[in-house]
Amino acid sequence: MSDGPSRVDLGVVDDELACCVACGLCLPHCPTYRVTGEEALSPRGRIAAMRQVQWEGAEPDDAFLRSMATCVQCRGCETACPSGVPFGHLIEDTKANLPRDRWPRPPIPRQESLVRLGLRALGHHRLLLAGSSLLGAAQRLRLLPRRLSRRVGLPDRVPLRRAPRLRASGTDVWLFTGCVMDAWMRDVHADVQRVVEATGAGVALPGPGAACCGALALHAGLRPDARALAERTMRAFPGDAPILVDAAGCGAMLKDYGHLLGTPGAEAFAARVRDVHEWLAERMDRLPPAPEGGDRPAVAVQDPCHLRHVQRVHQSVRTVLSPYADVVELDDEGLCCGAGGAYALSQPELAGAIRERKVAAIARAGAPVVASANPGCALHLRASGIVEAVHPCQVVARRLAGSAAQPVAAAGAARTVGSPRS
Repeated sequence: MSDGPSRVDLGVVDDELACCVACGLCLPHCPTYRVTGEEALSPRGRIAAMRQVQWEGAEPDDAFLRSMATCVQCRGCETACPSGVPFGHLIEDTKANLPRDRWPRPPIPRQESLVRLGLRALGHHRLLLAGSSLLGAAQRLRLLPRRLSRRVGLPDRVPLRRAPRLRASGTDVWLFTGCVMDAWMRDVHADVQRVVEATGAGVALPGPGAACCGALALHAGLRPDARALAERTMRAFPGDAPILVDAAGCGAMLKDYGHLLGTPGAEAFAARVRDVHEWLAERMDRLPPAPEGGDRPAVAVQDPCHLRHVQRVHQSVRTVLSPYADVVELDDEGLCCGAGGAYALSQPELAGAIRERKVAAIARAGAPVVASANPGCALHLRASGIVEAVHPCQVVARRLAGSAAQPVAAAGAARTVGSPRS
């Protein structure tokens, strides 16, 4: 006769779970705690709940599920923590290993089912492009109200047609093009490529195997899907050339492949990954100067969480922007904007409340334009209907376009690596 359900193993590393000393220094840096004031929706509270399940055998109940599901996974707590608690690993392990059939309510609410379906589509790029065009058509036919689009973080006008496909110009570096960014923001990739080529580097492009890095799948607890996407992505970047990433969330994920897959090959791949600003900051002497005359634009910098708290290379954005614009800092200490990958879809109320704080900080800064190095952040901020958000490299590319100096990419070395996607 059974004595009851077996205890749940969250798959977390006990030493990592034990690191937290409950000092509370993380609390001001947690966006969900800041907007709710609930201990259960803080890193300290979430770790306490994990300990109860993992160490004391407590049953994961609705309160536990809510505590885990509402985490934005911004990892702002990690940079604030004096004990070095790897909270990102703890929440990822918990989401991946919590048995859904143990949850006391239906395993996945309808909204989460739609999110999961969308996440699976990200790895099929042609399907994603076709679906994106259909979504754009639905908006124009007013089948999808603008208010709903903004609520879930969609652009007001999802593009029916994309910018011309990118063309490889050499083999010095790879440019990771990804999924949603290639579907909705290919113009950003084009500007990034122009800036990279202005240093004299030739840019190679991956084939369709690099359709998605797997970050959103991992954040949703779909670790097997994330691993499969990671292995596909690795195969799409042969050789040893650096892999430049212009989306902070994707860059953080690619740099973490060694931990995700646990293989020497994944470690070697991760070591090749650089955020594009991180790479450019070391080569500023190779970029043409800003054109003389005219007004320097004032640009507020919004630090994506995965650039500031995970990759910790957010200062490189300022290094790249400073010769071309007047950088304006926000006064909110880099708090999350609420985008959180698919968080705006699964937790729209919390995502909106967090965004309100970020928009208020942007308003206080007074700059007409905000530069964000992550597409999810830019889209989420634009969906406020108030903020004009661009990629930092777009600011640089526009300034260079007015310069007499010409990009110096080696045209003679141009060669396609992989197949550019349509």
